[in-house]
Amino acid sequence: MKYDVYGIGNALVDIVTEVEHDFFTTHEVEKGLMTLVDEKRQIHLMKAIDMNRSKMSGGGSAGNTVVAINQFGGNSFYSCLVAKDALGKFFLEDLKRNAVDTNMKHELCPEGHTGRCLVMTSPDAERTMNSFLGVSSFLSPEHIDEEAIKNSAYIYLEGYLVASPKGLEAMKEARKIAEKNKVSVALTFSDPSMVKYFSKQMEEIVGASVDLLFCNEEEAMIFTGTDTITEAREKLKQVAKRFAITLGANGALIFDGDTFIQIEPYKVRAIDTNGAGDMFSGAFLYAITHGHSYAEAGKLASLASSRVVTQFGPRLEPQQMKALLGDLIN
Repeated sequence: MKYDVYGIGNALVDIVTEVEHDFFTTHEVEKGLMTLVDEKRQIHLMKAIDMNRSKMSGGGSAGNTVVAINQFGGNSFYSCLVAKDALGKFFLEDLKRNAVDTNMKHELCPEGHTGRCLVMTSPDAERTMNSFLGVSSFLSPEHIDEEAIKNSAYIYLEGYLVASPKGLEAMKEARKIAEKNKVSVALTFSDPSMVKYFSKQMEEIVGASVDLLFCNEEEAMIFTGTDTITEAREKLKQVAKRFAITLGANGALIFDGDTFIQIEPYKVRAIDTNGAGDMFSGAFLYAITHGHSYAEAGKLASLASSRVVTQFGPRLEPQQMKALLGDLIN
């Protein structure tokens, strides 16, 4: 098996910045959610923030996850779409630096604009995202690498793709190839807005069942139409063989196919929750593809996501990841 995980998702360059609470009201931004915007709207918002205090990094939900897997010592492949521009080059160099294989070569990229995500962090550590997808909105089945899927233990589907008809087709194609070749299918709901506004498309990709589902408690309750996690977890058994529900400051709840495992939280002072779910998925997938139990995977994922929220940006440094693995073993 060449790859632990084959990811597919939007390739976005993150622009991470800090804003005050009144910024959202003033600029009519829906706080706490990911909102898709056109380029004109995003440029308007970028003019309103302090770009000198902003930080640029490789991003995208599944992109963050596959990078995390590789930083832990795993091997990943990422199917995505960037443009032949400066941001596209920045994104692909970031993947290369983290040894993530990809379907894209910069010189063969299409003309246009690489997607970018304006990540606004408020004083309560909540992250609000406005994403301009650029050429990533044209990600389609033609960008799927069948051989790479065949040589992977898992495929990891990013829920954000359901917002694009072509993206949804790409997810379905990747899943079809995976199932045909007995490759496990993992899916993340990505954001409450995806489950809320694209419920039909999400149900299409979930299908009869996925092997492993990642979601937070809000997404779990919206998708299942329930009011409590106790009800939601029972209904999720009908659509996922195994799942992990993140519970914020209360840790996480794992279902390993037989029993529920409560994962204790690590108490930290959060300053930026951007990327916490992506890190959780990356740590969890790394652990289960490297001989660890679901309980151990949950512990590593909880620990890693607690570390990433104590700093700005969705990623940790490689040496921090190695230290986390040491904590798991000990």
